[in-house]
Amino acid sequence: MRHNEILLDLGLSDYNPVTFGYETCSPRHSYGPAVRSYWLIHYINSGKGSFTREGKTFNLSGGDLFVIPPYLETYYEADSTDPWSYVWIGFDSNENVSAFLQKPILHCPEAKHIFEEMKLCELKKFGKTEFLLAKLWEFFSMISANGKDHSSYTEIAIQYMKNEYMNPISVSELAKRLGLDRSYFSNIFKKQFGISPGKYLSNLRLSNAAELLTKHGMSPTTAAFSCGFTDIYHFSKAFKKQFGLSPRAYKEENKKKTSIK
Repeated sequence: MRHNEILLDLGLSDYNPVTFGYETCSPRHSYGPAVRSYWLIHYINSGKGSFTREGKTFNLSGGDLFVIPPYLETYYEADSTDPWSYVWIGFDSNENVSAFLQKPILHCPEAKHIFEEMKLCELKKFGKTEFLLAKLWEFFSMISANGKDHSSYTEIAIQYMKNEYMNPISVSELAKRLGLDRSYFSNIFKKQFGISPGKYLSNLRLSNAAELLTKHGMSPTTAAFSCGFTDIYHFSKAFKKQFGLSPRAYKEENKKKTSIK
């Protein structure tokens, strides 16, 4: 049994669903060798089969996915005694796709409900493509979370600091948001970047404060409060330690250098 949905091409730039369907295959049912012009993901609900990509053959079963990039030759075949049943979704993308999609196979049994829910698109008269896009992003979110490592935590931490340095955030609060012990978080951050997260946050605040002083003409008080410092004395002390001059002297020195040029 094979079911295929006709989708409206919305021409989306990030991920643009172009095909969707599902099939319970007959024994030894195969496709290829062939190429596709779009990305294609198959999620195996049950049964077994084999998938060949770039000269390597993988034996797959329920909970596995196989990924077909555009214009890459592949071949797949259902098992002779226990043929697979799968759901597929194909999409175009003008962006660099996530790293996990570069892998030929993935194992993610917990994603089964997402691909099963994709079938509900056949009940919709309008909005099929948008519905499938939402489910596709839900799957991406799940698979990305499953692949989290130390670098993922630190990348999130740095982005958070860049977004929130102007507010009185702390390392303890940041670790809590990541669901990590403060000491553990500090250790993995320092191991990757060579400085503590507290020092990184302080450097970030001070460099932005220096820019406000010199490029935007802000006063030391405005620069301090705009960069997450609640105590002007503490800001001045930290600034002088970092740059060798007080905020006001640093601003004046920059004015002299600019006027000479």
